[in-house]
Amino acid sequence: AALCVLAILATLLEAFEGVVLPRRISRPLRLTKYYYLFLWSLWKTIARALPRRTRDDFFAAYGPLSLVLIFVTWANLLVAAFALLNVALGTPLGLPTGEAPSLGTYYYLSATTFITLGFGDVAPRGAMGRTLADIEAGVGFGFLAIVIGYLPVFYGAFARREIEIGLLDARASTPPSAGELLHRVGDRPDLGGMQSLLERWEKWSAEILESHLSYPLLLYWRSQHDRQSWLSTLATVLDTSAVLIALVPCAPDWQARLTFAMARHTAVDLRLSLGLPPKSDENRLTPDGENALIALLTEAGVKVQDTPETREGLRELRALYEPHLLALAEWLSLPLPGFLPDPTAADCWRTSSDPEDHFFQPSAR
Repeated sequence: AALCVLAILATLLEAFEGVVLPRRISRPLRLTKYYYLFLWSLWKTIARALPRRTRDDFFAAYGPLSLVLIFVTWANLLVAAFALLNVALGTPLGLPTGEAPSLGTYYYLSATTFITLGFGDVAPRGAMGRTLADIEAGVGFGFLAIVIGYLPVFYGAFARREIEIGLLDARASTPPSAGELLHRVGDRPDLGGMQSLLERWEKWSAEILESHLSYPLLLYWRSQHDRQSWLSTLATVLDTSAVLIALVPCAPDWQARLTFAMARHTAVDLRLSLGLPPKSDENRLTPDGENALIALLTEAGVKVQDTPETREGLRELRALYEPHLLALAEWLSLPLPGFLPDPTAADCWRTSSDPEDHFFQPSAR
């Protein structure tokens, strides 16, 4: 009976921390943590055997499905714990046939009580049994209310995240890149309103940090388009801020530094929330890539300060965030964009599945 009570309290604590409590949990022994570790590892193993197109759809189903499964898991644990508690206490039951109650009968009573169905064909007898039934009905009612009430919270956070990802498509293509973004705004006044764009990115990064620490399952929710993701957008924000700080003297330096600080904070804390070590064995921008990036910006009309010191400054800024992005990308199976644009990629708004829609077909750069 004591173990059953502990199981009930532990499951309620897991549900409270996972859904209601808006902060990161540092307690090491958590069912939810191991649930996601096991299920995501299994999901990735299965995905590796699938074709690429099927794999993307398979990954996209994981986020919402894992949310439903964790709710079902919590509910089943509570039902089983209440059933075993009745067994341990020897709660007498009123059965229509008068036979001795079995374990299945206790589970049936617990399930109908938890979901407040209450057929009445099996009923507890005695003060203790009725009290437990009332407690379980209250717990079940509250649990179902939380599930129904918090689903819009998850989807609302997801929708707010996706807005900035979609807006980046026309500015930096898909997948996005810092080189493509700055190439498109190079000859425009104030770099195409870079000040306001950086301000929006700072706020977006802060919202990602708050929502994804409060509800870590959002880390696994894929974007609407296969070549877009919150991680590639965060990488583009950091890449662009780093290039502006290190190489572009006419850029809004102070706002670029604020945006860089907030976006890096987001990358570091999300890596820590997953318990991942930083990964620094990959170079996203080689010396030849630096030359190509500077040539691309110069061609677009961006005034670049190209000296050994500025290049070293860019490398130092990259070292502050790239290991954290690489660790997240490896764990989440999300590709990181490069600094340079992909010449074969087309903006999502230019593409269409309709063969008659010639205007929106992909065109060469």
